[in-house]
Amino acid sequence: MNYNLPSHLKDLPVYQKAMDIIVLSRSISTYLNQDLVYLNTDGSEDAYIYFTGDIIQQSTNLAPEIINAERERYSDKKHQHLETLDRLTHRLYNNCKRLEHSKSNGKDFLPILRGELRKFRKLQRNWMLTL
Repeated sequence: MNYNLPSHLKDLPVYQKAMDIIVLSRSISTYLNQDLVYLNTDGSEDAYIYFTGDIIQQSTNLAPEIINAERERYSDKKHQHLETLDRLTHRLYNNCKRLEHSKSNGKDFLPILRGELRKFRKLQRNWMLTL
């Protein structure tokens, strides 16, 4: 992914953790999709399959929000990006919790992603204080 990064951004721990979360969520989603793609006995699809796409979308949006917050000059707009980042992190965490109730062997990897999200939140709080 190339977002035309400022040179200092690659060194930010919060940005590096966001990139780790993207890779991890894609891997977990791929693993979960293999179990959830099949139809139920009544012909309906598994409702949890949509959450796998959600975790990819939300994790992919973390890095651009960090970049936008770093680039923004005005504090009001900077806070908007920070609020968006906070909402994305919260939704991603909740979707991981929901996916843990799915009927898949891949749900065993979701606590790892939630642990990474907790680490990301700590880094995010410290990073927000520097802006």
